[in-house]
Amino acid sequence: MAAPWIVDDELRDFVKPLISAPHQNFHHPDRKRLPTHRRLHGIMFVLHTDIEWAAPPVKFGFGPDSTCRRRMAEWVEAGVWQCLYEVVLAELHAVNRTDWSRTAIDSSHMRH
Repeated sequence: MAAPWIVDDELRDFVKPLISAPHQNFHHPDRKRLPTHRRLHGIMFVLHTDIEWAAPPVKFGFGPDSTCRRRMAEWVEAGVWQCLYEVVLAELHAVNRTDWSRTAIDSSHMRH
């Protein structure tokens, strides 16, 4: 069984169109870029374990914590997480896998 923060190939292929490729670093043009999925794994690790951004172990190969943190901020600003949420929710609904029995609606986001 894989660690819960590891995004499997099927989900990675699903998420790939939503995540933009990292831009070339002009300060270090020869630096080899880590694959985007490694950054995604680093973000998922932090979110799953609820640790500080500076704490992910180097042995997992997520790269520098500042890059994962920066990529998280970029994806939030670009609406990636909201889009991913909507796409996954639609997919689950399409195959009748949503359980609405424990759903709460926040009135600040809905008209009454």
